[in-house]
Amino acid sequence: MDSCVSTQSFVHSPLIRAALEPEQNNMIGDKINNRYEILELIGEGATAAVYRGVDTRLQRTVAIKVLLPYVDKVTRQRFQREALSAAKLNHANIMAIYDVGEENQRPYLIIEYIEGRPLFSFIPSSPEVVVEFGHQICTALDYAHRRNLIHRDIKPANIHITPDGQVKLMDFGLAITGETKRLTATGRIIGTPAYLSPEQAQGLPLTSHTDIYSTGVVLYELVTGVLPFDADDIGVLLLQQVKKQPRPPSELVPDIPYNLERAILKALAKQPEARFETAGAMASALVASVERRSQTLSTAVVVEQPEDAEEIREIAIQAGPLEAEVSTNIIRVALADDHRILRTSLALYLDENERIEVVGEANDGQQTLEMVREKHPDVLLLDLNMPDVSGLDILPGIRETWPEVKVLVLTGRNEDSYIMRALRAGAHGYVLKTTSEQALIQAVRDVFEGHLVLGHGVAERVLQGLMARDTNDIPQISDLDRAILIGIAAGHTNEQIAGRLKIDQQLVDAQLVVLMERLDAGSRTEASLIALRQGLILLEDLHNL
Repeated sequence: MDSCVSTQSFVHSPLIRAALEPEQNNMIGDKINNRYEILELIGEGATAAVYRGVDTRLQRTVAIKVLLPYVDKVTRQRFQREALSAAKLNHANIMAIYDVGEENQRPYLIIEYIEGRPLFSFIPSSPEVVVEFGHQICTALDYAHRRNLIHRDIKPANIHITPDGQVKLMDFGLAITGETKRLTATGRIIGTPAYLSPEQAQGLPLTSHTDIYSTGVVLYELVTGVLPFDADDIGVLLLQQVKKQPRPPSELVPDIPYNLERAILKALAKQPEARFETAGAMASALVASVERRSQTLSTAVVVEQPEDAEEIREIAIQAGPLEAEVSTNIIRVALADDHRILRTSLALYLDENERIEVVGEANDGQQTLEMVREKHPDVLLLDLNMPDVSGLDILPGIRETWPEVKVLVLTGRNEDSYIMRALRAGAHGYVLKTTSEQALIQAVRDVFEGHLVLGHGVAERVLQGLMARDTNDIPQISDLDRAILIGIAAGHTNEQIAGRLKIDQQLVDAQLVVLMERLDAGSRTEASLIALRQGLILLEDLHNL
């Protein structure tokens, strides 16, 4: 029975069907619509074949893309619908679509025949070439996005370079396989997943920002010669797209212009809203990145001075938020947080501000002390919970050894005890990680100027007289209590918690009743939330389950 099932599965595999039906796929010599003569096969995928042909009416060479005979109804509908959308595009950097139709129940497209080489043959390239190609790609995408069309499959294979250096973006709107057919049956990489945006990897709704991310992957690979994320296991690769931060290109290409690296990393931001607002803005930033002399990420940007104010204005418009302006009052900021994704995103955002320069990063207490000793920042953004030595542990020593360093606590902890301990240890400000980016920028400036800053949700507590409150009144709980609360916060049932702890479920039931009473909680969920707010359990505890 298993053998029969296996054979039947292979017969319905697109690639096997193509091999079994060669006479249906070989169209060389045919004339479609009594107009387009097929000359030779130039490419074939799982669902479509592409031929070189000639338009006998206009006497020009064309490419003819034909769906293979076995594709399903949904693929046919998507092919025609998206082809009609793409046909509305008329841009020098986008492959043109001349005609669409169907013959013998096989949909076809007549598209521009492009001579040249695929982009992957240019990997790696110099920063100047990367900027030139990247600018053309982004310009084409900006044109399409303004017409509400998202490519969804930006990768080197879909980008060709003509002999005169012109970018041609191919297969625009022709993702006939769809996102659900990007993998082989074994789940190994076939190319496209390496360029997927985090939202594509998670199956979330897409905006034009997905193309910006994929373009960032393409440019990263073009300048460094390697992909920012790569793995044989498709699950690992998709997880990297969603969670992992890319290695800075400057570690692989030391002479990469500073602003080019920033532009690429901005495009690769995990959250769509943290990327460039438009592909056009990215195009401008890429051009500006090689028009300025740059230094490494650890130093200030050196900007060549324009001759007059109007030129300054024009540069600012073209460069967008990445362009640095000369300032005599730069705030040197250091970041200490063990959440690397958050830290890197924050560093990129802060660095975009003309008055702020990020001079160092650390992910634990010991690294933070060494960073402060070496970099001597004006402002230290300090997380309280870090591995080994916490931010709370090193805060008093920093204030005593380097009193001129302003410490702005940036944390997810809003418990009274943490606020009080930090302020009593000499912190100049206390801001929650839920604060807006604009408010955080203002907090950095205020702390730098000598003001005490209490973020939203913190000031209210202080005003309620928390400075005089005894921090020892938080209820004490046992290790078993913590384990139960962590399990509840993670969404586990009492039975699952008992199984994990290898104890009787009745003990979990009984202890939970006691815990709810002690925490004055009306439900098990409320008990876990109270425990989180009071610091009895940590979010980090949930990740370790």
